[in-house]
Amino acid sequence: MWIFGYGSLMWYTDFPYQKVLGGTVRGFERRFWQLSPDHRGTPEKPGRTVTLVSVKEGHCWGLAYKVPENEVEKTIKYLDHREKAGYSIQYLDFYPDNGEKPFKVAVYISPQSDNEFHAGPTEIEEVALQILDCHGPSGPNLEYALRVADILHKKAPHYIDEHVFELEKLLLKKAIESGTGLHILETLGYSAKSS
Repeated sequence: MWIFGYGSLMWYTDFPYQKVLGGTVRGFERRFWQLSPDHRGTPEKPGRTVTLVSVKEGHCWGLAYKVPENEVEKTIKYLDHREKAGYSIQYLDFYPDNGEKPFKVAVYISPQSDNEFHAGPTEIEEVALQILDCHGPSGPNLEYALRVADILHKKAPHYIDEHVFELEKLLLKKAIESGTGLHILETLGYSAKSS
């Protein structure tokens, strides 16, 4: 079984896998429209994490992990718990960067209807302010958002994610101006000087 990661699964896997491939799923784009009451926020002050939204000509780059057959059941149980706040599994075609034939991957997506954790379309400024203000058991929401951008820059320099990179630019500007999370910027290798 293959699992597709497009958020924190790109850097924090925490399950066994035999192989990893970079590539895209089509017909979807990544958005910070998922509320996080359990990892990057709290029930009283939910943070923002990514989900995939249906976009006809869209595509989303991420990492596909091949899970050993004898670990599939345990891995799904672990991911069902980890991705519990509104996510459910769908199976999509994955197009590897290396040109191999597309194949099916399991991916956790937040349904856009009948889901209290799906925030829906939101102005990027509002998303940025919420991210800067939230912290949960898994750490600061700012760290999560910048790690998504950071891994895309490092692992997929050929791929442009306009939503993520616009948010990254805004978060860096606001963090530097306010002095919020400068240690996170430093840890991830961002300059703490305004440009």
